Amino acid sequence: MTQDKEKDFRPVNQILGSQPSLGPIPADQVLPWTLIALAAYFIINGIFGGIFPDDFQKWLWTILITIWGMATWWILTGGRSWRFLSKFVGVPAWTRGFARYQSILFVNHEAKNRKTKRRRRR
Repeated sequence: MTQDKEKDFRPVNQILGSQPSLGPIPADQVLPWTLIALAAYFIINGIFGGIFPDDFQKWLWTILITIWGMATWWILTGGRSWRFLSKFVGVPAWTRGFARYQSILFVNHEAKNRKTKRRRRR
């Protein structure tokens, strides 16, 4: 009896339905995090590079701003990214309506069609 029940079940791949990742980093976060890291690097080293006396402070602030940006992005778009990102998708404005056909040649096609339809019915 136990052998019959084991034949009824099929083995299932456990990866099905899971989210892809690169180690501990979710795959959908790789591109935004890269952009955040590049933006932090260019802001600190490009715009505010002359403020810092040595390279250690530049890299320290670059890493701190990068971590802050990545953490903020992950909190906003973490497991349920649609909750935050769907706010920026424009919703179409659907309206009901119909326009009456008007011929460019000013020919009354409706009267013409009515006459032909009535003749065909007889």
